Amino acid sequence: MTIWPELEPLLGEVQKPARYIGGELGAITPEHGPDRVAWLLLYPDAYEVGLPNQGLQILYEILNERPDAVAERSYAPWTDLEARMRATGLPLFSVDNHRPATDFDVLAFNLSAELVYTNVLNCVDLAGAPVRSAERTGEHPIVIAGGHCAYNPEPLADFVDAFVLGDGEEVVGEITEVIGEWKAGRRTEASRRDCLRALANVTGVYVPMFYAPVYDGADLVAIEPTEAGIPALVEKRTVADLAEWPYPKHQLVPLTEVVHDRLNVEVFRGCTRGCRFCQAGMITRPVRERPADQVRAMIQSGLQRTGYDEVALTSLSTADYSGIQESVKAAMDDDAPGCGRVSVSLPSLRVDAFTVGIAAEIQRARRTGLTFAPEAGTWRMRQVINKLISEDDLYGAVESAYSQGWRRMKLYFLTGLPTETDEDTLGIARLARNCVELGQTHTNKPSMTVSVGGFVPKPFTPFQWFGQNTDVELRRKVGLLRDDLKRDRGVQLKWHDPTASLIEGLMSRGDRRLGPVIEDVWRAGGTFQEWSEHFDMRRWTDAMAKHGLDLDWYVHRHRHEDEVFAWDHLSAGLHKDFLWQDWRDALDEVGLEDCRWTPCYDCGACTGYGIEHIVASAKPPAGGSQGTGQGLEWNSATPVTLGAKPVEVGS
Repeated sequence: MTIWPELEPLLGEVQKPARYIGGELGAITPEHGPDRVAWLLLYPDAYEVGLPNQGLQILYEILNERPDAVAERSYAPWTDLEARMRATGLPLFSVDNHRPATDFDVLAFNLSAELVYTNVLNCVDLAGAPVRSAERTGEHPIVIAGGHCAYNPEPLADFVDAFVLGDGEEVVGEITEVIGEWKAGRRTEASRRDCLRALANVTGVYVPMFYAPVYDGADLVAIEPTEAGIPALVEKRTVADLAEWPYPKHQLVPLTEVVHDRLNVEVFRGCTRGCRFCQAGMITRPVRERPADQVRAMIQSGLQRTGYDEVALTSLSTADYSGIQESVKAAMDDDAPGCGRVSVSLPSLRVDAFTVGIAAEIQRARRTGLTFAPEAGTWRMRQVINKLISEDDLYGAVESAYSQGWRRMKLYFLTGLPTETDEDTLGIARLARNCVELGQTHTNKPSMTVSVGGFVPKPFTPFQWFGQNTDVELRRKVGLLRDDLKRDRGVQLKWHDPTASLIEGLMSRGDRRLGPVIEDVWRAGGTFQEWSEHFDMRRWTDAMAKHGLDLDWYVHRHRHEDEVFAWDHLSAGLHKDFLWQDWRDALDEVGLEDCRWTPCYDCGACTGYGIEHIVASAKPPAGGSQGTGQGLEWNSATPVTLGAKPVEVGS
């Protein structure tokens, strides 16, 4: 069944109709059948943001390789098409075959950012299912969500049937088998509950309906199973050997412009640099490297098949990959089939490892943009956040780039970090000025863009106890920088909307009481809240007031040591006492070296899952010193949960 005949006439009336037509190179036309579980993989944002998501593409291929499953893709329709769909009664559909969402057994969302939560409700509603899971019956699909935001699923607990924690490659097969049994039987409300109960006993799957929060006044004191046989602690899934999962084998190549439009090859997963602000680095431990031969093969076959002339080697700290130099050379080797004159992007390349040699290598074809992420403006602050790169590291990396012909670069910083002072904030401007001065020795008009984001504490990090800065304070700090840099023509300042960061913080550490708030904002028209033109703070404050909830209590207060968090019944493999001690070390300005080159800190990531860091070398990467942090490119993530870069505002 397809709704294409009804959809096609609407596409001439909307912006960017190519978002909805499918037909990308690498797209799959699966054969549905009664013996196959049909997955609709959803990215709850616009097509151009969601299409490059590697997590969705990986699961798309894995599921379609199974004999008992099919998978198609969908993205949040933009507001213009949504209005026409609702006016004409058209449901949410797949972009592969334009099947209505009612044809699918599973709606599976990738949650990479908190501000997409209202889009999740909107997509479920457009799919023809009740937005609240308690109101769904046997005729409705199972609604599943995964990704980094699933590590605190409680704000969405009323709307999502099941959450998946951790890597998705293996667990989607087990979920398929459970749902397949339900589909083969009689789909009733009772059997739906049995299906969800079976899912709750799959490792890595959290089903909120079988857990209840316990409060003492305003304070959460526990989240407990409501039935016997339901695990009290839900453990994340960890894929031990990336070599067994060389995906995506057939990366999608879009027909229209999208973000990050290039070949992406994951070189390793996990990070042990220990940056205290970085949720991805904490929840994806331990480190697991992909074999260098496999990386080279994926690069060469990917470039031949896609026709791309740029490849990104992705990870959370790409220079830590033991085969990085060989992989860069392999990608740019003129003699390699399909790999001539290719440019290489190295997201998350450590500042201290960026040398003249690497700069010269990656600009042989053309110069890609360079973004260095010191994260903080002073050494004191970098000790607090455990981003242990010195100013000499940064200046050396910047000068290496300028010496090889770059004229424009970007520095990314966070503001609103724990213990941050005005001196630390103004240190951002000083670093930028010094970098431009270095550039003047190599080029006539060097320029530096300084991008500043407000810090949002995340679950399962040492900073989960920290009270987030108010939006007023963040604006004051941005104002300090703006005033200090207004005479520096070589430095351009950009910043992220502090008000949006406030709602991100609300969702990041919120509990189940926020469900009605999300629903009210959605019903008031609050979709695409991560887009500055659609974000409306008043909707959020009105909804909080309506339900008697205090924004300041959720976002700005410091937590105490014994605080029960909304995610304490879930496990990312990290001991809570390890995170607390790391928080105390941060306040004492004590940095910790990478545990791959030091004795174990007993964080729990390796011992809890029976595997250790899988790296090809037993010493720090060449060119880097022990205990230093990563720095190039700030917006990467693991492939199964890759997120979009936040919208920048300001000038």
